[in-house]
Amino acid sequence: MLEHAPNAIGVDEAGRGPLAGPVVVAAVLLPDSFDGAGLNDSKKLAPARRAEQETRIKAHALWAVSEADPAEIDRKNILWATMAAMERAVAALPEGWGPILIDGDRVPRGLASRGRAIVKGDGKIACIAAASILAKTHRDRLMCELALLYPEYGFERHFGYPTPEHLVALEKYGPCPIHRRSFAPICRESLFSAGEWDAGIDFRNGVAVVRETRDETVAGSLSEPPND
Repeated sequence: MLEHAPNAIGVDEAGRGPLAGPVVVAAVLLPDSFDGAGLNDSKKLAPARRAEQETRIKAHALWAVSEADPAEIDRKNILWATMAAMERAVAALPEGWGPILIDGDRVPRGLASRGRAIVKGDGKIACIAAASILAKTHRDRLMCELALLYPEYGFERHFGYPTPEHLVALEKYGPCPIHRRSFAPICRESLFSAGEWDAGIDFRNGVAVVRETRDETVAGSLSEPPND
């Protein structure tokens, strides 16, 4: 069983390494009554288990999800785009809670006063594990939706990561609008021609999304407030 941190907001991301699609960040506050059984680093859970945990988390916790799209990633680089998305996800939650526990070794500047970085925190702290699950399930679904728009790349199988299948498709078809043009090998000049990049693409019209260019926030609500 992972450690429960009362009144703490857990923050984690999914999708820093792929060549395509957004990086997604989730922020989660679990109520004291939440049963942490089954929570873990999302990468260690089978898809069916992740889906089960996602349903439980969204039903009983306070949560928000933020995306940094490829255009933001290319402007800021992946690190600072991720940090910005973390700040937006936390800002989407009501104020007045306790510390902000962030998976990894960095705290975004905007969260410095309350934030604490915990290396491999998604395998240690329940609220961070919950955030990792929401971030990954959100991103995986999104990449499957985008695979319908760009079927030649196989996004529903590799989710944008640089697998051999993905690299072969890039060589054959070149990048599509959701590829990160600042990432190798996409940044190679030979892969680009005028008009191939549409930085203004709208990823989805779903819920629980905060983006730099769209002020839209939908968050879950606690089934009961945590104890003061």
